[in-house]
Amino acid sequence: MAKQIVLTGVTTSGTPHLGNYVGAIRPAIEASREDNTDAYFFLADYHALIKSQDAERMKQSRLEIAATWLACGLDTDKATFYRQSDIPEIAELNWLLTCVTAKGLMNRAHAYKGAVDENLANEQDPDFGITMGLFCYPVLMAADILAFNAHKVPVGRDQIQHIEMARDIAGRFNHLYGEHFVLPEAIVGEEGSILKGLDGRKMSKSYNNTIPLFDTEKKLQKGINKIKTNLLEPGEVKDPNDSSVFDIYKAFATPEQTAEMRNKFAQGIGWGDAKKELFALVNGQLSESREKYLELMANPAHVEEILQAGAEKARARARGLIADLRNAVGLVNFK
Repeated sequence: MAKQIVLTGVTTSGTPHLGNYVGAIRPAIEASREDNTDAYFFLADYHALIKSQDAERMKQSRLEIAATWLACGLDTDKATFYRQSDIPEIAELNWLLTCVTAKGLMNRAHAYKGAVDENLANEQDPDFGITMGLFCYPVLMAADILAFNAHKVPVGRDQIQHIEMARDIAGRFNHLYGEHFVLPEAIVGEEGSILKGLDGRKMSKSYNNTIPLFDTEKKLQKGINKIKTNLLEPGEVKDPNDSSVFDIYKAFATPEQTAEMRNKFAQGIGWGDAKKELFALVNGQLSESREKYLELMANPAHVEEILQAGAEKARARARGLIADLRNAVGLVNFK
């Protein structure tokens, strides 16, 4: 049976946090270990330019995220690991797809609509501060996926719409030029839900409510202690479905541990004790990876070597597809 191509990436716009790990990195690495999987992992640094114009921060974030994937157990002998910006075929495909993508489809993108709604609420011009990078983001994401004809794309629930758009765009291209693209499928595991941050909203760099993945033990504990809770006292029943503490605990716990913690919430565990148990669980799972991460951060040349090798593997596949697509749309050399 032919291997299933599984592809995912993380935008290089900040320090990796627990939400990145739970929603994308961990499930993708787990999927890559399956014998019937051909895994592609990439640093989405083109996407990062939409929000970040800080060149030094961009450089640092690319290294941090590359080191994170490697420290979390990515096997680059089996998987293809690369930077988006090292694959020029993705940029070319982005334009080919843009030319068949309806503007109306882009108008429905959650990120764009959210920015417009915020502008209207603030009595601004609807397109104030909105770049074409933000507006066209879903097309570039489609190019990331379709450049390798990925069958499956592990994502958080907030990214499902973009996979659906990639399917729409691929379908349109196939209708016009023949069958060239596989229609990708979004894979959202049970743990792939949106992880809550310090303030109860989605854990996101945009909200400044994240817990960095590889903070020191002391900083990790401090971050967990900052998680917002209600004023219920020890002994009072607490709702696990309305708690960031429980939400994060569940993402790292076994089903048995989760059931036990749910019972403790029903018995009125104090928030301080709940946070102590959360810290012990998360720290215990991340301590070994943290050591590997620090070693990689101290040796960026080794990380670069791995990424360049991955880019060569990725381009070897993408070149063939782009050649076929150029022929399909009529961009061929004169004989």
